[in-house]
Amino acid sequence: MLNRRNVLQGIAAGAGLSLLPEALLASPKSSSPATSGSPKRIVFFLQNQGFDPATCIPSEMTTSGSLAKAQLPEPIQALEPYKERLHIISGLHGLHTSPSHSAFFGALGGFRGGDGTPPSAATIDYELSKVLPPTLLPHLCIGMDSMENMTSKPTIATLSASGAGQPIFMHSNPNHLYQMLYGGISTGDIRQQHEARSNVLNQIERLAAAKGESLPVGDKERYGQFVQGFKDVNGLRDRLDTVAAHLQKFAPKVDERYTKPQFETDWHDCLLDLGISALAAGITNTLTIGSGRGEIFGAWKGLGIEQQGHNLGHMQQPGNPIWIKIRQYNTRMLVRIMEALEGVPEGSGTMMDNTLIVYTSNNADKQHTSGANWPVMLLGNCGGIFKTGCFTRLDGKRPINALYATLLRAAGQNVERFNMTEQLARKFDNQTGPLQEVLA
Repeated sequence: MLNRRNVLQGIAAGAGLSLLPEALLASPKSSSPATSGSPKRIVFFLQNQGFDPATCIPSEMTTSGSLAKAQLPEPIQALEPYKERLHIISGLHGLHTSPSHSAFFGALGGFRGGDGTPPSAATIDYELSKVLPPTLLPHLCIGMDSMENMTSKPTIATLSASGAGQPIFMHSNPNHLYQMLYGGISTGDIRQQHEARSNVLNQIERLAAAKGESLPVGDKERYGQFVQGFKDVNGLRDRLDTVAAHLQKFAPKVDERYTKPQFETDWHDCLLDLGISALAAGITNTLTIGSGRGEIFGAWKGLGIEQQGHNLGHMQQPGNPIWIKIRQYNTRMLVRIMEALEGVPEGSGTMMDNTLIVYTSNNADKQHTSGANWPVMLLGNCGGIFKTGCFTRLDGKRPINALYATLLRAAGQNVERFNMTEQLARKFDNQTGPLQEVLA
């Protein structure tokens, strides 16, 4: 049954799509040539509570080398058939981000983060979304958490930002996200809810624009950003309506996991389906997934794990059956993304041939960490741009910012650094430019 409360519930989610003024990179562009070729889409998958390197590095590998004859550890065993596409990296650092429980925006921004600390610049996922091939919705963020948290806070902003003080909201209620992406091609209750919500959003945009005219200049500018959020949502809906026939081929089937989830993992799976469909349909070019939503919580009762929240971060991850289950669940999700994109032709190959997946944590290697080691896994080579099938052990002297600068370089941007001033670089980065160990 439709009522005003149901219609307004999803408004905050839509407003979070606002991509306001563009942020500048922290250092000038260099004149060095860009890497040939470029990715067409990128997926960031961040698991909270840390990513212990022992859970991803083959035990027999003590130095950099090929993964061909190595056996992947149990937590990432699902990637064994795909290890020729895998690059495991250990030895990047995030000392300057203050990760501890979480670096929050600093994890993807490469700047000082913290609970309640607003972003000081744009994050790498947003910056990439601007330079990758244009799509209807360049950047989509989804967040997975406990059922209670996803229900009470269907949107939250902790990981991504379009600039200083401009967080980007992630979606945690698959029903709201489905309406946003596919409401225009739906029938029955979903279509009614979509149309009712659309009417409300249009009215709010008009009223908000009119009411803001009498505000003082400073308040008027901030209010204008709020109004722009509604314009962006309404504009996205109109753009999606123009490709309705195309979207019909990719919209996931709505089942009881959406409306009657038994466990929070039902919603996790639905959110992943929606994220994959948005990539496959060409709705977005950048997908950010926050398992634990960048905070210290999270629950996986659907995996048979009764413990949840902060306590999970105080458990040793290597050899821990709980963390083996969580990491295996993550890697099965990575496989689902790869297999889905492999099934969609693109050029002379498939969408996966032109996709990079970046898997890491929002607080380096563990809870209460200094960030001295920030493990990362890359999947995909984007037409030979990135090295794969290997493990790289770095010396801990280059920051995660160097990886992000490398991704921008691969996307055709001639940057030497990302969100790092010369002064900060003198203290936390012993080189300039991209990670040559990552590029082919």
